[in-house]
Amino acid sequence: MPYRPKKMERQVVGGILRRFRNWLPRHGAGPPQDNLGEVVKEPERAQEHCLPNFAGGQHFFEYLLVVSLKKKPSGDDYEPTITYQFPKRENLLRGQQEEEERLLGAIPLFCFPDGNEWAPLTEYPRETFSFVLTNVDGSRKIGYCRRLLPAGRGPRLPRVYCIISCIGCFGLFSKILDEVEKRHQISMAVIYPFMQGLREAAFPAPGKTVTLKSFIPDSGTEFISLTRPLDSHLEHVDFSSLLRCLSFEQILQIFASAVLERRIIFLAEGLSTLSQCIHAAAALLYPFSWAHTYIPVVPESLLATVCCPTPFMVGVQMRFRQEVMESPMEEVLLVNLCEGTFLMSVGDEKDILPPKLQEDILESLGQGTKESQTSEQINEHVSGPFVQFFVKTVGHYASYIKREANGQGHFQERAFYKALTSKANRRFVKKFVKTQLFSLFIQEAEKSKNPPAGYFQQKILEYEERKKQKKPKEKTLK
Repeated sequence: MPYRPKKMERQVVGGILRRFRNWLPRHGAGPPQDNLGEVVKEPERAQEHCLPNFAGGQHFFEYLLVVSLKKKPSGDDYEPTITYQFPKRENLLRGQQEEEERLLGAIPLFCFPDGNEWAPLTEYPRETFSFVLTNVDGSRKIGYCRRLLPAGRGPRLPRVYCIISCIGCFGLFSKILDEVEKRHQISMAVIYPFMQGLREAAFPAPGKTVTLKSFIPDSGTEFISLTRPLDSHLEHVDFSSLLRCLSFEQILQIFASAVLERRIIFLAEGLSTLSQCIHAAAALLYPFSWAHTYIPVVPESLLATVCCPTPFMVGVQMRFRQEVMESPMEEVLLVNLCEGTFLMSVGDEKDILPPKLQEDILESLGQGTKESQTSEQINEHVSGPFVQFFVKTVGHYASYIKREANGQGHFQERAFYKALTSKANRRFVKKFVKTQLFSLFIQEAEKSKNPPAGYFQQKILEYEERKKQKKPKEKTLK
């Protein structure tokens, strides 16, 4: 069931987040009672996918920003500041200008979530990570970040190149950041024509490629090909980091906790690991969308988020481990990605899912991934068993939506879960139908006259076909 925050708890966390009144890190739309401190009202509808799924034709990005550390007038601390913005928006209406100011005001904190205590460095390993901001109207902005040391000699401070887009395609934008990084070693002036060409290009449809022509001093003209994965439902995620950090059994327990909309905290040293693992964990819920607080890397100033009694999925850097451990938290799953352990848990994570279906997932995952497999193949190998879990437990949902003459549907909840012959499956589904994950999904299904023709529906049809073929064989054996 959705959690309702107590008044005092809402005020504590809400006070911290109020500075982001109109841009709040959330992974999907959720009703007002889920808002931290009632900061912002979210729409009641959610898309089928965790992040927008685009057919193609949109612009690649909205902004390229450079966020640098600038020393505060008082003290030795630094604060992140936008030092470059492309494009510069002009002649905006008042409302548009206010929205842009709010967005650009929130971004620097998420580019440097690890606090203000910095010192110039001579070496710094580059990091690639991302964050998601959701506006009051439900629109999402994704920040793709590359943090590195600028070109030069002697000690210097890292800076972040941040591409803001409404498109979820992490592999593609990682390649774009590679190109930005290559040019930043030469001059900022070389980045501009590349990003201008990218902005004028149309985002490709699934499986298609867009080729950009770019000139680099001393290297000449280069042709850069950007190819979008054919299967777009997993293009916003890479499961490799999650597999490196955790066992299949642990991933299954995290999935079980997420399915019941519990509080989950990931700890890791690097921003890249945190970002990739939390996106991967949320992607396991497909075709459902995490509709609560979702922050891949929690900025230091927002660490009180872990005290919130509402569901959340957040990533925290290991340097703040002690502070998190000492925070007054209710039931939570605290995952140490560095050591592959659970530091805190509710204790029933292994009992949430039906035993037979748990075995099916582990058996499928255990068939192994070869080193030669592409990231797309690994994604499919990991995601597939979890999609099948939902196919087997709730894939019959469309048959239990009764429609009126005007097409409006009404979900028959009791008949839906009673249709399951397995008692264990039925017990799980009775709990799952009370979550916002399922409620938001079924609300969309009630409004649509036909099931969406997506990847999930394809897997449902394949499963039903296999069952039909299996029945005549069983009769023959009898």
